Amino acid sequence: MEAIILFGLFFLLLLLRVPIAISLAAASIVTLITSMGFSSIEIAADIMYTSVAKFTLLAIPFFVIAGVIMEYAGISKRLIHLADVFVGHRKSGIILVTVMTAIFFAAISGSGPATVAAIGGILTPALVKNGMKKESAAALLASSGSIGIIIPPSIALIVFAVVAGDQIAVSIGRLFIAGIIPGILLGIALIVAALYVKKKDMSERALTDSEKHIEQEISAAAEKIPFSEKMKAFYDAIWGLLIPIIILGGIYGGVFTPTESAVVAVFYGLFVGVFVYKELKLKDIKKILIASSVQTATVMFIVSAASVFAYLITTEQIAQQISDGLLGLTDNKFIILLLVNILLLIAGAFMDAISAFYIFVPILLPVMLFLGVDPTVFGLIMTVNLAIGLFTPPVGVNLFVASGQANVTLNQITKRIIPFFIASVVVLLLITYIPAITTFLPDLLGVK
Repeated sequence: MEAIILFGLFFLLLLLRVPIAISLAAASIVTLITSMGFSSIEIAADIMYTSVAKFTLLAIPFFVIAGVIMEYAGISKRLIHLADVFVGHRKSGIILVTVMTAIFFAAISGSGPATVAAIGGILTPALVKNGMKKESAAALLASSGSIGIIIPPSIALIVFAVVAGDQIAVSIGRLFIAGIIPGILLGIALIVAALYVKKKDMSERALTDSEKHIEQEISAAAEKIPFSEKMKAFYDAIWGLLIPIIILGGIYGGVFTPTESAVVAVFYGLFVGVFVYKELKLKDIKKILIASSVQTATVMFIVSAASVFAYLITTEQIAQQISDGLLGLTDNKFIILLLVNILLLIAGAFMDAISAFYIFVPILLPVMLFLGVDPTVFGLIMTVNLAIGLFTPPVGVNLFVASGQANVTLNQITKRIIPFFIASVVVLLLITYIPAITTFLPDLLGVK
C-alpha cells in the first residue's frame, strides 16, 4: 500500500506538471502520514536537514559558484577562440570547436545547462553560418552540453557517491577519473552525428554562388593563421585549460579532497577573472552570488525532498521488493542491464539526475552488486543515461536552454535531436557491456 501511495501520488503530480522537488516532498510526506501518522512530519524534517548537512555535498555550491565565475571571467570565449584557431578552419571545423569547447567547459562547470548557456550564444550563429540549420545547431549544443555531468568535476557523480554510500563506499575521486573516457567517447559520437546532420541540412538547402564564395574566403583566411597567433590564443586560454589539471591533480596528489577542490576552483576563478583577464568587476560579484544561490538552492531542495523519498523506499522494503522482482524476471546479466538502461532512459526524460539518483540507486544498486557490476561502472552507466535525459523531450532542460538561445521552438529542436540521441545510446551500450572503458583509467592510475 505504501508503494502504491508513494509512486502513485508522485507520478500523478508529475503529470499535473508540479515541480519535481515538490512532487517528491508531497508524495513522501503523504505516505509518511498515512503509515505513521502526523507525528512523522518531524521525521521528514530531520531527514531533509541531515541529507544536506553533509561535508561532501559542500562541493556542490562551490562548484556552482566556480562555474558562474568562470563564465563572467571570460574563460568560455577564450576556450572557443582557442578551438576555433586550431581546428575552426577545417571542413566542418566549427562542429569540432563546439564539442571540444563543451568538453573543456564541462570540466569547469560540471553542469549541462550551464555549459549550453555559456557557449550557445557564441556558437549557434557560427554553426548556422557554417551550413547547419538553426534547429540542428541548437540540437548539437543541447546534446554537447550533456557532457557536463560526465566529465569531472561532476556534481552528478558527487551525488551518486553520496547516495550509494548508504550501501557501499564509492570513491568520488575514482568516479571523476572514470568519467573522462566515457565523456570523450560521447564527444566523438556527437561529432560523427553532427557531421551527418550538417550534410543532410546542406543537401536540403543549396548554397548560392555568393555563399560558396564567402565560405571559400573564410576557409582560405583561416588556413593562413600564423603559428604565432595560435600560440597567442593558447597562452590566452591557458588559465582555463589549467583548471581541470589543478582540480584533478590536487585530488589525486593528495593535496586536497574533492570537496576542498571546489573551494580551490572558486578562488582560482576569482584570481583569473580579477588579476589575469581583468574582466571580473566588483559589480559582478552580486550577480554571481545571486545566480549561484538560486542554482544551489534548487539542487539542495531536490536533494532534501528526494532523501525522504529514498528513506521510504528503503525502510518500507520497496527497494528490496522491486529488486527481487527484477531478478525474478531473469538471471541473465545482459538482459537485466538492458532493462536497467531502458528504465533510466525513460526516467531521465522526465526527471533531473539528482532526483533520479535518490529514487533509483537504492533500488538498482543491490541488483548491480548481486550481478557483480563494479559500483564505479554503474555510477557511469547511470550518469550517461541521465546525461542523455538532459536533451531528451519532454523535460530535457538542455533543450529549453538551447532552443531559447537559437530562437527556435521546442518542437523544431526535438525533430533534430534523434541522430544525437542514437549516437549517445551507442556510447551508453559500449560503456554498459565493456566495463574496461570505465575502469581502465582509474585502474591504470591506481585510484581506488
